[in-house]
Amino acid sequence: MEQQCDCLTENLTEQDAYNTLHKVIVDYDRQPGNLIQILHMAQAIFGYLPEPVQRFICTEMNLSVSEVSGVVSFYSYFTTQPRGRHTIQVCLGTACYVRGGKKVLEGIKEALKIDVGETTEDRRFSLEVKRCIGACGLAPAVMIDGTVHKRVNPNKLQDMLNQYK
Repeated sequence: MEQQCDCLTENLTEQDAYNTLHKVIVDYDRQPGNLIQILHMAQAIFGYLPEPVQRFICTEMNLSVSEVSGVVSFYSYFTTQPRGRHTIQVCLGTACYVRGGKKVLEGIKEALKIDVGETTEDRRFSLEVKRCIGACGLAPAVMIDGTVHKRVNPNKLQDMLNQYK
């Protein structure tokens, strides 16, 4: 029985995921200058960049572990931990903060039983904080998967979260 991949790409076996990544690396000519693009593609395939995926990239591109892990750890858009299907970004910019953003954040943390930077056990949600999402007139605001939820009421958080399966 083939092992299922813990990937974002549905119904992909682990071997299929690595085969896909191999093809990406070959398509990018194994050039070190293409490492960031390859890492983006690897993260799209696997959902994150665990150590075995990084080592595979090292081997395929003839790079050291420190070269690859250095790039992964430097850029904030790469993650070495599994991410949820839905990303919640709570705005704590000035307008959102003074209008209750901190209470909204605390309510989400309590409802999901996770802290900022964590993912729920079922990989449904990942929680982040942003300093401003550009929705100051709608404060407090929360963005989930790019959709802005305006004037979020801490007492109605469960209704908002239930929209995302």
